Amino acid sequence: MIPRYQTVLFCILLLASIVMGVVLWQLRERAHQRLLAGQDSTPTQAPLVAPPEQATLVVANDADSSMLSQIQSLPLPQDPGARARAILGKLLDLYAAPNAAHPVPGGAASVAQVFLLRAQSPDAAANTASDADTDTSESKSSNTGPQLAVVNLTGSFVASHPSGIETETLTVLSICATLHANLPRVTQVRFLVDGQPRPTLAGHADLTRTYLATDAVPTAGDHP
Repeated sequence: MIPRYQTVLFCILLLASIVMGVVLWQLRERAHQRLLAGQDSTPTQAPLVAPPEQATLVVANDADSSMLSQIQSLPLPQDPGARARAILGKLLDLYAAPNAAHPVPGGAASVAQVFLLRAQSPDAAANTASDADTDTSESKSSNTGPQLAVVNLTGSFVASHPSGIETETLTVLSICATLHANLPRVTQVRFLVDGQPRPTLAGHADLTRTYLATDAVPTAGDHP
């Protein structure tokens, strides 16, 4: 026979458990309603995406050492430096794709930055690459006149680039021509690697010189 005090204690514990269960259920429902209310009060906005625009990519072909223009539709930012980086990123994505006509690994991530500076005379331009990594404020150059583009490549891209005078030259010239095709005021191009000057791309193509972008633009049937 169960003592009377144990029966009373059991009933009290049972009643307390039921009350706690009801309270917890109500708290859960209130929290759920608050969560739904918070979601409903926050308007759903689509992420800001730049509208697609036509860009001209000057694509190299190892089979005949040619460079041909391709029109691509890309979402491009308004800032000229970011715009140049996005366009070059698409060009290098083409080179990193399977069965590329000019296979080079790395893709869009291979371009760290593109600085747009005021173009200088040939004598003064020789010092631009070493200055670009220490004073990037000049990237906000004047809105008129010719420009110098300083393309900062990543060390991983350079380390994995195929070695050879022809393949390296095609990469450099296609970058120069693509920049000029989309930003006509870019008349000169220099290269940095991880923010520092580098003698060559992969042992051959000279990265210490200033390239004239107009000289890299191909004509029909043109070869570098």
